Amino acid sequence: MQREVTVNERRYRWMDRPLVVVCVDGCQYEYITRAVSAGVAPFLGRLLGGAGTAFTADCVIPSFTNPNNLSIVTGAPPSVHGICGNYFFDRERGEEVLMNDPRYLRAGTIPAAFADAGAKVAVITAKDKLRRLLGHKMKGICFSSEKADEVTLTENGIERVLDLVGLPVPSVYSAALSEFVFAAGVKLMERDRPDLMYLSTTDYVQHKAAPGTPAANDFYAMMDKYLARLDALGATIVLTADHGMNAKHGADGKPNVIYLQDTLDAWLGAGHARVILPITDPYVVHHGALGSFAMIYWPAPFDDAAQRARIAALPGIELVLTRASAAKRFELPPDRIGDVIVVSEQDTVIGTAAARHDLSALDVPLRSHGGLSEEKVPLLVNRAVAAPPREHRWRNFDAFDLGLNLAN
Repeated sequence: MQREVTVNERRYRWMDRPLVVVCVDGCQYEYITRAVSAGVAPFLGRLLGGAGTAFTADCVIPSFTNPNNLSIVTGAPPSVHGICGNYFFDRERGEEVLMNDPRYLRAGTIPAAFADAGAKVAVITAKDKLRRLLGHKMKGICFSSEKADEVTLTENGIERVLDLVGLPVPSVYSAALSEFVFAAGVKLMERDRPDLMYLSTTDYVQHKAAPGTPAANDFYAMMDKYLARLDALGATIVLTADHGMNAKHGADGKPNVIYLQDTLDAWLGAGHARVILPITDPYVVHHGALGSFAMIYWPAPFDDAAQRARIAALPGIELVLTRASAAKRFELPPDRIGDVIVVSEQDTVIGTAAARHDLSALDVPLRSHGGLSEEKVPLLVNRAVAAPPREHRWRNFDAFDLGLNLAN
């Protein structure tokens, strides 16, 4: 077996104990600190209290699921791995598509590289939309909670998952979808003791429940129990998040939405501009495809400076950037983003046309993500870590570096 593995120009030491990297979808520090204060998350409390190490990290912008999960497992920003949203406009194909096909991935993953080097590797994700990306070219176990009843040895590297975990297939719109990930991770650690494991949850709870609410505390209490068990089994645990989560509504509980396609159509005429929302995925019940980051595609040639200024002046808009500026600032692949990038303020989301968003399933005031206001995320490890230089900027995609190279 190799004693060191290089992935995307970063070197990783071979683990001397199992490593479990956990991506808690939609997590921000307040969820953890409120659960700890309520006394329902004692293991996480010990990490914050000095038994482990706690940093604040920046996630990838746009602060959405796919780009951040792929950044974590590649140890690199989207400019390297190519996944810049859940959804994008494929210029080559001339169509809007989900970005969950491995053909869009431009870099290898850390789990796949360690598996090639002889490590026993497992990846478990809540939603199946991520499975093929996270498990691309990886020899080992890779499955989702959502499709746990459909696993095969050929496709997933494992069979009879329901028998192993002892839980039924959960609803995709439930906290149980994430609990299945943790339960399966613990069972695999007890049975197979993987050298490296990546666990990725869903943000269903965070979209519905603010930090410190009973539903949120119940979720983190559940998670705390499984993390404590993984710790007791001797694993190094690194916990981070793909993005934070914020309320996106007014005092009346109604969403604060800028319908950007409607706005541009009113200004320029229908069909002149195309608005793409990278938050879009197959699971829109809890967010209505409304997030705080949007891309605009203009016809060429087009001088958009005046229109950028008009957009920037809209109430609730935080930032408007050209493609080149956005690619540089957010480390995005310029060929996969729009001509203009628009980011809204913390309490505001961006839609396309009002008629294209069905918000009837929102049974609580909207909480969502995507912008700079959801950039700060936790980065926790259950081991001691040497203090970094004061100016060091932690990223969520430093998780494997932290667990393999820096944790004692």
